[in-house]
Amino acid sequence: MVKIRHIELGDFPLLLAPMEDVSDPPFRALCKKHGADMMYTEFISSEGLIRDAVKSVQKMDIFEYERPIGVQIFGSDEESMVQAAQIIERVKPDLIDINYGCPVKKVACKGAGAGLLQDIPKMVRLTKAVVNAVKVPVTVKTRLGWDDSTKNIVETAERLQDIGIEALTIHGRTRKQMYKGEADWSLIGAVKNNQRMRIPIFGNGDIDSPEKARLYRDTYGVDGIMIGRASIGYPWIFNEIKHFLASGEFINPPTFQERLDAIEEHLNFSIQWKGEKVGIAEMKRHYGNYFKGIPHFKTYKSALVMANELEEVKEIITEIKTMFLTEEVY
Repeated sequence: MVKIRHIELGDFPLLLAPMEDVSDPPFRALCKKHGADMMYTEFISSEGLIRDAVKSVQKMDIFEYERPIGVQIFGSDEESMVQAAQIIERVKPDLIDINYGCPVKKVACKGAGAGLLQDIPKMVRLTKAVVNAVKVPVTVKTRLGWDDSTKNIVETAERLQDIGIEALTIHGRTRKQMYKGEADWSLIGAVKNNQRMRIPIFGNGDIDSPEKARLYRDTYGVDGIMIGRASIGYPWIFNEIKHFLASGEFINPPTFQERLDAIEEHLNFSIQWKGEKVGIAEMKRHYGNYFKGIPHFKTYKSALVMANELEEVKEIITEIKTMFLTEEVY
């Protein structure tokens, strides 16, 4: 049984990665429904949160059925990180996760996210301050290093454990790599197999199939896997991996009807949570992913992306049902 303090996650948990503009409550609801063992909010700016910025505050919305769930935070100022962590603790998440992995310029080049891979002593200080400021477990998500010359994750993991984090997720790329090339899981394995490590180690990067999940589990010995991009538009991946790990067999992929049902469920929750205008706008990034690989779908995808009114969206979905389900294209 993998545990983060009192949080029981099963024998080999599958975690939904915190993804900006993706891991909101509507998307998380689908991932939970289809087998995610633990999920995280989108990452929240510590500065935005202490300024009471609407977008940052809204990202703290969590629901009982989502548990266990972590709220993820990023920043570069110790005082702001502490204040933000204390604000987050009031919404009663199961844990607080600190992001030291985001590679985008607007975060990393301001000394937050993966930017702190250039200053490990400061990363350790910030983490210790947050750990000491809250009662809930604190975990960290990071990368192997800033670039190929600074892949110091084995030492960094020890230092973070020593100041009190209770789990560590490692993305198997450097900041310089962004999301290019293959993730290097050998160093993730080196952290897990370091005899000094006592906390759960989760691996992240390139897991996009049940076979790869089993191979990486068996090869590197990690306690669980975090799945990000492969789940976008395909929340079924969690149960597919679970079934394969348990039985060695594949389950059938979602039918066209099941994909449509997921889109409608996602859309309705998105509108309920953010209002019609924003809810419809934010769904546009998901349509293509839900129907990835479906032949002759490009025209409908374009129509959905162009639609700004709910009635228009519903009409297009009805047309899709009529066209694809009656012709049994899929």
